[in-house]
Order: sequence, then structure tokens, then C-alpha cells
Amino acid sequence: MTKPLLGGMEGVFIPVKDPKLSAKWYEEKLGLTLNYIEEEAAVMNISAASQTVICLVRTLDYQPMKFPDNNFGVGKYYNFISNGDIEETYQLLCEKNVNVNDIGGEGNTKYFTFYDLDGNPLGVCQ
Repeated sequence: MTKPLLGGMEGVFIPVKDPKLSAKWYEEKLGLTLNYIEEEAAVMNISAASQTVICLVRTLDYQPMKFPDNNFGVGKYYNFISNGDIEETYQLLCEKNVNVNDIGGEGNTKYFTFYDLDGNPLGVCQ
């Protein structure tokens, strides 16, 4: 077997209207930690254990992310892994007044979509 060329994901880039407001939302609602901020972008750490960062980038003509129509049922670009029980994660987001869709899936595979401050669809899976 050959060695993979890639070793992980360094960053995820999400378009936003205002990095400062979005960073506050991601911190309060999702528990991410602000690493760096400027007028055009905010870099957030998912957790101390994750090497992947979330970069909230101000876009000039903002449009929420929209995944192209498909027959596979995918409607978002990014799925986060639940840090524990997905039902608990779902309930906590609901309690924080985050717009969330119902939990789907069966057996050990469960998932749901939620929306950030700017209406970007994001997912959680287990």
C-alpha cells in the first residue's frame, strides 16, 4: 500500500457577513475558541485536540453556502463529529436557540443539520 499524500484537514473556510459577530456566535453556540481575528476573517479552534481550524471569512457579496442539488441527500459541505451523545448535542443547540433540523439516520449512524448566524448549513454526525 502506498502512503497517502494528505495527513488531515488544516482549515475549513466558511463565508460570513461579519467575522466578529460570527466568531461570537460560534463561541457562544458551539464552544469554539477564537484564535485570531481581523476585519476580513476570524480563525476559530474547534478544540485543543483538533488540528482543524474554522476560518470565518467576510465575503463582499454574501451568499449562504448552498450544496448543489443531488440524489444522495447531501445539503451541506461540512459535518462535525459529535463530542458525545448526538441527542445531547442536538438538545443543547436547541436550548441555545440554534436553528436545527430533525435528527436522521438509523442505528449507530445519526446526523442532523443546523444553521449558523448567516444561514450556512452545517452538520453534526455520530
